[in-house]
Amino acid sequence: MTIQSQAWLSAKQRFKQYLQLERSLSLNSVEAYIADLDKFELWSISQEWKGPLDMDQQRIQKFPQWIADMGFQATSQARIISGVRSFYKFLVMEDSLAASPADFLEPPKTGRKLPVVLSEEEIDEMISAIDRSSAEGERNVALLETLYSCGLRVSELVGLQITQVHVTEGFVQVVGKGNKERLVPVGARALKHIRLYVDQVRVHINIKSGARDIVFLSKRGGPMSRQSVFLLIKSLAIKAGVRKNISPHTFRHSFATHLVEAGADLRAVQEMLGHESITTTEIYTHLDRNYLADTLLKFHPRSG
Repeated sequence: MTIQSQAWLSAKQRFKQYLQLERSLSLNSVEAYIADLDKFELWSISQEWKGPLDMDQQRIQKFPQWIADMGFQATSQARIISGVRSFYKFLVMEDSLAASPADFLEPPKTGRKLPVVLSEEEIDEMISAIDRSSAEGERNVALLETLYSCGLRVSELVGLQITQVHVTEGFVQVVGKGNKERLVPVGARALKHIRLYVDQVRVHINIKSGARDIVFLSKRGGPMSRQSVFLLIKSLAIKAGVRKNISPHTFRHSFATHLVEAGADLRAVQEMLGHESITTTEIYTHLDRNYLADTLLKFHPRSG
């Protein structure tokens, strides 16, 4: 084995351990990372560079063109680039590098229609518009906080059970599409409002048989319907003066977009959303690019 190959093997093994042990990613996600990294290694070897540390910003900028020339679709190119950026973030984190040469790698445009996203301010305004003097008010605050904190599908939200909310550990168990279960971190704010609702409001509801473990209940003590959540969010948007065409799924889009804007890794977002393929998650990289462009136009003194 060449020194070059040994350097790659060692770095990939450490990265794989990090993904498995510290990030707790599924085996499929870890293998997908490594498979994409194999492509980057192949390109690096073709350039006769010594290993993953023998890289700088100028050299690595040639990589996106190479994967495009290899015939990968734009969505696959975006996924591969996201994996390479994560790999170099890891090398910086373990002090193998002082800075990542991959920070400015840009994924290609995919031409997908971008979903509607709420700003943090708009979400706060909608939650503030809830009348908390009623029993439903406490439930609705907890419901919206949970939607935004966890990025749940509306079907996952209305089916969420008390035994699936792990307060001490700070996560919820979610049963998603195809009856697949995943663990999603939940913020302290959402947990606080869930506890308030469950301990102070829900205990006074005459709960129907079969709904005793359901977190969010209707006035009649049964599970909330998807339609009732949809109507609730529509009415709160009107009260808050939010003029966007939104639905419960908008909170899921907002959850993912805000994570990507803050620098979250794409595959971590994929895990939390429960996407079968990362190509579905890649839309948020393009939302992030639009966010950066809008920020530049809004704040840069020479953008006018």
